[in-house]
Amino acid sequence: MTSAAEITAAVRQLYNTYPFPPEPLLDEPPPGYNWRWSWPAAYSFCTGRYPSQLDVAILDAGCGTGVGTEYLAHLNPQAKITALDLSEAALAIACERCRRSGATNVQFHHLSLEEVAQLGQTFQMINCVGVLHHLPEPQRGIQALADVLAPGGIVHIFVYGEYGRWEIKLMQQAIALLQGSDRHNYREGVAIGRQLFAALPENNRLKKREQERWSLENQRDECFADMYVHPQEIDYTIASLFELIRASGLEFIGFSNPQVWQLERLLGSQPELLQRAQQLDPIQQYQLIECLDPEAMTHFEFFLAKPPLPRHDWAADRELLAAIPWRHPCIDGWPGACVFNCHYEVIHLNQAEQEFLNAASGKATVAELLAQQPDFNLAEVRSLLARHLLLLGVKE
Repeated sequence: MTSAAEITAAVRQLYNTYPFPPEPLLDEPPPGYNWRWSWPAAYSFCTGRYPSQLDVAILDAGCGTGVGTEYLAHLNPQAKITALDLSEAALAIACERCRRSGATNVQFHHLSLEEVAQLGQTFQMINCVGVLHHLPEPQRGIQALADVLAPGGIVHIFVYGEYGRWEIKLMQQAIALLQGSDRHNYREGVAIGRQLFAALPENNRLKKREQERWSLENQRDECFADMYVHPQEIDYTIASLFELIRASGLEFIGFSNPQVWQLERLLGSQPELLQRAQQLDPIQQYQLIECLDPEAMTHFEFFLAKPPLPRHDWAADRELLAAIPWRHPCIDGWPGACVFNCHYEVIHLNQAEQEFLNAASGKATVAELLAQQPDFNLAEVRSLLARHLLLLGVKE
């Protein structure tokens, strides 16, 4: 039986051989955004309100070559970013990436995720993407993160889903069979995997799935190796995912791709069936969606929190009028009449909406802004909020 130390060493060797992800280094801030890496956007998603402070401590747990770290740094310029990884080769690239793009608010540490307590600090936000499922003991890893999460803090996690990776798992097993005992020769494993895909007939299910979903990114050996020759991978179902979450002792806030988890997406054409499904408890509803749409279950991305965590829904007009609005930090194409919101949905704005968004800078309440723009009303403010163009806060 392979020990935890041997698994960790094998994973480290993989990422020293193929540092991941292999995104190019730029001499400028990274393009676009991921709202999950913006502290105001992520905190607002979890609580409904803009955070009371921006100078927070953020941990990137398993930073790899620093792609997420760089975004965290540039999207949160007032925050102090700490990044750790077990691969020296990946860390060297992460350091250079952040140096070249001017991300000066980052400190890097050569540590495994399970050793995070050695940093001797707590964090208001933790980012852990694509790491837990590669640990020898994921429950130990998530507990380590929970231990360094500050009260009222949030953690964003991304782990693989079992049902959506069926073809990937079969190819992993095929490569392992052909490679034999020398599975830590990752370059040989990549070569065997590429030969297999070349040999398979065009209508083969594994080959078709690779071509439809992964082939563009897998042109790079680093991506191919991470997907098909990784020495350690644990995939999750909804049932095993919530076992992992319970082991953390943290509160489940919600999936960060909530549009995938809407029953209406799959059952909306059958009202009676939809009503029956809505009577299930939340985890059963998730399981139902998992069963009905397995191809969408390549991964799970979600937020957890350490109580106490405030909640605001702004349902009452009085509360909304007293709220302080901020324009969402993740809008592409602003200023303009046609923008992408944080989910990269196309949003068309009329002149009045543009004027309100332009004034939403965190300096005045909704009531004060409406007084300055009498042709705008609360219903239109709620429309901007529903389209993920506004964040709302309270006076401290």
